[in-house]
Amino acid sequence: MISVCMATYNGERFIAEQLDTILAQISEHDELIVSDDGSSDKTQDIINSYKQKYNNIVLLQGPKKGVIKNFENAIKHARGDYIFLCDQDDIWVKNKVNIVLNCFKKTNAYVVLHDARIVDGDGNCVEESFYSHRGSKKGFLKNLWKNSYLGCCMAFDRKLLIDILPIPDKIEMHDWWIGMLGETKHKSVIIPNKLIDYRRHGNNVSSFHHHKFLKMVYNRVYLIKELIKRRVKKNG
Repeated sequence: MISVCMATYNGERFIAEQLDTILAQISEHDELIVSDDGSSDKTQDIINSYKQKYNNIVLLQGPKKGVIKNFENAIKHARGDYIFLCDQDDIWVKNKVNIVLNCFKKTNAYVVLHDARIVDGDGNCVEESFYSHRGSKKGFLKNLWKNSYLGCCMAFDRKLLIDILPIPDKIEMHDWWIGMLGETKHKSVIIPNKLIDYRRHGNNVSSFHHHKFLKMVYNRVYLIKELIKRRVKKNG
C-alpha cells in the first residue's frame, strides 16, 4: 500500500490535472491524503467532486500554520508502506509510482528522490532537469549546504516516520528534514528519471529564493541540532 500526501492551499487552477495524473497510477487499495490549509477558492470543492468518484481520497482540514505543518498533518495520517509527497500544481509522469517502488525494492532505500522537468504555468519547459539546475547529488555535507531534496520528487519508507515526526517547528522545509534524516542512515537514493513536470507559475507556496547568509547559517545549525536530538531521543 502507498500513501500520497498532498498539501493544498488555493490551488484551484491546476489541482484537477494533478489529481488525474496521480489517481491514474494508484489502486483503490492505496490512498491519496489531502490536507487543505483553509483554501478560499474552489480547491476543496474540486477535491470533494473527485471523492464522489474515488473512495481512496481522504480530505483533511489543515492546521493553518503554513506549508510545513500542512504536510505534517497529511503525513501523520498516512497508512501506506511507502509515502509519496506531492504538490497541488505539478504533473506526474506515467509509471512514476512503479519506477519509484521498484527502486525501493532493489535498493532497500529509506528515501528515493527522482529528477523533474521545470515547466511554467502553461506547461512549457523552462529547464529540462531540476538536477542540473540545482546541482543535486547525494551526501550529507552537500545537502547540508545546498538542499537536493525537493518534496514533490520524494518518497520514503514508513520506517522513517519514527524519526520524521514531529517535524521541528523552526525547520526551514519539511523535505530538507526528511532527506537529511535519510542521509544520516546512508539509505538515500537519487535516480535520474524525470518523473514529474515541476510547475513554477508565480503563485507557488514554496519558493526558489535563498535566505540571507546569517539566516542560512542559523537554519543549518538548527537542523544539525535537531538531527542530533532526534538520534539521542531514539537511542535513549
